[in-house]
Amino acid sequence: MTAAPARNDSSAGRAPVRTVADDAEALVLARELADEFRAEAAERDRERRLPRAELDRLSASGLLGVTVPRDHGGADVSARTLAEIFRLLATGDASLAQIPQSHFVYINVLRRQGSPAQREFFFGEVLAGRRFGNAQSEAGTKHVQDIRTRLTPVRDGRDETDGTEEAGEAGELVAAGSGSPYGSYLLSGEKHYSTGALFADWIPVLARAEDDALHVAYVPRDAPGVTVLDDWDGMGQRTTASGTVKLVNVVVPADRVVPHHLTFRGPQLHGAVAQLLHAAIDAGIAAAALAEAVAFVRTKSRPWFESGYETAAEDPLLIQRFGELALQVRASEALLNAAADAVDAASADLTDDSAAEASIAVAAAKVQAAEAAVGTSSALFEVAGTRAALDSLNLNRHWRDARTHTLHDPVRWKVQHIGRYVLSGTRPPRHGLL
Repeated sequence: MTAAPARNDSSAGRAPVRTVADDAEALVLARELADEFRAEAAERDRERRLPRAELDRLSASGLLGVTVPRDHGGADVSARTLAEIFRLLATGDASLAQIPQSHFVYINVLRRQGSPAQREFFFGEVLAGRRFGNAQSEAGTKHVQDIRTRLTPVRDGRDETDGTEEAGEAGELVAAGSGSPYGSYLLSGEKHYSTGALFADWIPVLARAEDDALHVAYVPRDAPGVTVLDDWDGMGQRTTASGTVKLVNVVVPADRVVPHHLTFRGPQLHGAVAQLLHAAIDAGIAAAALAEAVAFVRTKSRPWFESGYETAAEDPLLIQRFGELALQVRASEALLNAAADAVDAASADLTDDSAAEASIAVAAAKVQAAEAAVGTSSALFEVAGTRAALDSLNLNRHWRDARTHTLHDPVRWKVQHIGRYVLSGTRPPRHGLL
């Protein structure tokens, strides 16, 4: 693999990165960081204070490298553990939990389609604490999979028709040195909702080649031609910096490009893992909102005068409502664990059937977690009372985060796929969003 292009390393000055040994250590670290991040989450959201220091803490913890395979020095934790890491982080700060979601998705792309040299290089980067962002979604296109960002080959001074180069498989960009006539590519396009790009060392970019096949180009954050704009103004997840990435004739060496389209030619868990992490974030938001409601009612809410009780926590109608909310949160966590177990089982024996079962299990978890997150964060005000609506408390951040995050993809389509699978055994599609 060629040497990385010269760049101003945004990881310079960060603390040394811890090496996480196993699943148990990863969970301990996630709980500790969730507690730490929770302390100023409301203030960060209110002031839209970007969490650079907190992300450096996350990098230094070693948690960003826990899915790197063991033969490359990582802990290679289970999907069950990874989902719980995200759930825990989201109980502390849903914006912070959202930022590394794409980081793990694009580690998975390398695991699935990266060459041995690409895996060696990029897994080393991850274990050194460097972060992946993302540049995948585009605005103003026909739909989410209408990707118009383009990779244009740059010839290496060799004659395209001299017969000395062997063409790769249709749509495949073969790494330099392995028969490709290309030494590099020019990457151009504009991306939106690019969560994590502003804080990244590397930005994985979804782009199409000349024949429209989908690839991922791993681009240094500060490469010439790359501009990252902090123009995210969403009502929720305010500190994810999910802004715009502009790419103008960015030179990308051929060995920084991965043929992502090959992922979907057979059974795959790309979408299941990505959606599992989204479900975990929703489940964490629901748990955080319930915990805030409990604390508020115990310490601040007044009983309704007709109840006859001294405290709001003794009101049987509130007790009933808290029981209902707890059931929603528990259900989201149970389905999340079941979905993660299905992903782990499919990873161990990947077939069309096991991949389908994992995708359906994740879809069920995502539907339940989304409903629990939006419902519980709204009910917080119902059970806590008028004082909870004070803007100074910023308790509405849970609902704003839930409502914003659950818009990533429509759960109504997940219910459709679940119904078809149950009724007729129809496997879900391999489009990577389920």
